[in-house]
Amino acid sequence: MMQASHMLTVETRGRGFTEITRELSHWLSSIAAQDGLITVFVRHTSASLVIQENADPNVQRDLMDALELLAPEDRDYAHAEEGPDDMPSHIKAMLTAVSLGIPVKDGKMVLGTWQGVFLIEHRTASHRRSIALSFVGEAAKAPNG
Repeated sequence: MMQASHMLTVETRGRGFTEITRELSHWLSSIAAQDGLITVFVRHTSASLVIQENADPNVQRDLMDALELLAPEDRDYAHAEEGPDDMPSHIKAMLTAVSLGIPVKDGKMVLGTWQGVFLIEHRTASHRRSIALSFVGEAAKAPNG
């Protein structure tokens, strides 16, 4: 049984989806993860994580539009000190997820054919986001000899 952790930094370009599937796969490979569970946790209150389709970018556009309908910027929020996009960003993060647990089998995340792991930036401006990674499970056995 092994346990490993890592901090991943992701630069966003402002509001939108940033796929991090490759970065997660690379880290799992670098620690020789075999079978277990990877936990991904974003350390911010105005960004979130999702597993979503990674084939058609229109899916991401439609999802962003749906979140905007649920938490529009043009509403009169009590918490307005950090700008008009801040409180809606908190609501959007609450509606999605800040932590994901993904099974790992044979060193690879058990994702569906069209699934990818994304960081969603809910703020208008670009940000540097910190994501905590943790793996618990079996490591690949070193070859004898």
